[in-house]
Amino acid sequence: MPMAKPAYRDANVLRWLVAYTLSLIGDGVYFVALAWTAEKVAGPAEVGLVMAAGSVPRAVLMLFGGVLADRIGPRRLVIGSDAARCLIMFGLAAAIAMLAPGLWLLVVVALVFGAVDALFVPAVGALPPRVAPASELARVVGMRGLALRLGNNMAGPGLGGVVMATTGSAGTFAVAGVLFALSLPLLVAVRLAPLSPKGEEETAEASGTAWRDLVEGLRYARRHPVVGPLLLSGALSEFGLNGLFNIGMVLLTSDRGWGAGGQGALIASLGVGSAASAALLAVKGRLPRAGAVQNGTLLVASVTLGAVVFAPSLAWAAAFMALGGAVAGICGGLAQALIQTAADPHYIGRVTSLMGLTSLGIGPMCYPLIGAAVSQWGLTPVFLTGAGISCLGAVVGLSAAAVRKAELPRNGADLAA
Repeated sequence: MPMAKPAYRDANVLRWLVAYTLSLIGDGVYFVALAWTAEKVAGPAEVGLVMAAGSVPRAVLMLFGGVLADRIGPRRLVIGSDAARCLIMFGLAAAIAMLAPGLWLLVVVALVFGAVDALFVPAVGALPPRVAPASELARVVGMRGLALRLGNNMAGPGLGGVVMATTGSAGTFAVAGVLFALSLPLLVAVRLAPLSPKGEEETAEASGTAWRDLVEGLRYARRHPVVGPLLLSGALSEFGLNGLFNIGMVLLTSDRGWGAGGQGALIASLGVGSAASAALLAVKGRLPRAGAVQNGTLLVASVTLGAVVFAPSLAWAAAFMALGGAVAGICGGLAQALIQTAADPHYIGRVTSLMGLTSLGIGPMCYPLIGAAVSQWGLTPVFLTGAGISCLGAVVGLSAAAVRKAELPRNGADLAA
């Protein structure tokens, strides 16, 4: 077979990547504008209410977004949902410019935007297996990881803060709308390979109703020898570590006297490590013995990030976070690539929605538990417990022979390989 063009030289992949990056930056600008507008309209307590409002429909409707992506195709759904996000931003910008916005308006927008996001996230996540050969998916995952770091952690919040300070809420929401609008022609220009199911999974059943499609997708994921264990492994990892990143680090830096600046340094170190591993995957592409490496890196990342609680200084803690972020980035990237290459293309939207639900739904479930547990037992037991739960994810993966032996396709494999 002919060698596949590296993903970072593929114009079709780059169109998808630039469109995805613009949307991520737009997301970052939107969330900054929403939080600051809520603070101006109401107060600190209401900021949490507004920000949480969007997460509810996003989590509840995510699985149905995956069903819709499989039914009508991810390209049509991602274009439609991105266009809707654009219109929501321009509409909100106009409303704020002409009226005094109330808290109710922000809550409604957050709910609607979250519902549209539940369609956009699985659709855009289902595109990589249709725009790149299977042998290039690890590279695409690495490139997507870099886009996430740029959009979510750097350019989006940074641009949002600058625009908010100079133009106010209406201008900032309008900028988010422009970013979504810029991504639309690129998404329209993305070409998708035709569906070509493999082996015994010849076609997904046309089951008649969205609910039955959802049930069929859940059954498919549970029974798949690679997809099922990796999804369960990822859920355990998210549940164990997500709360430590978002709540535990605040409590740790406060307890150690490192302050908000220390927390920022730790999160930045984690981001640097994750970006480094994403860059490695983007350049290297295929790693041998991917299934075994994925589980091994999950164990190392869990232990390293749990050990942050024993760091004698902020510098040591930052080093642990950077190392943990780098190893976790390889683990997560390989898991995504293995799942997307193993899954039947007719189920990829539903499988992708399950991956999204793992991070957006399961991870935040532990937030209330972290604070209560630290108050009851202290930081060290909580960090060790979280790391232990994450290690169970590696146990799940290692106990599945198909995952242990899983390999990414070699260069030259076609899209269905």
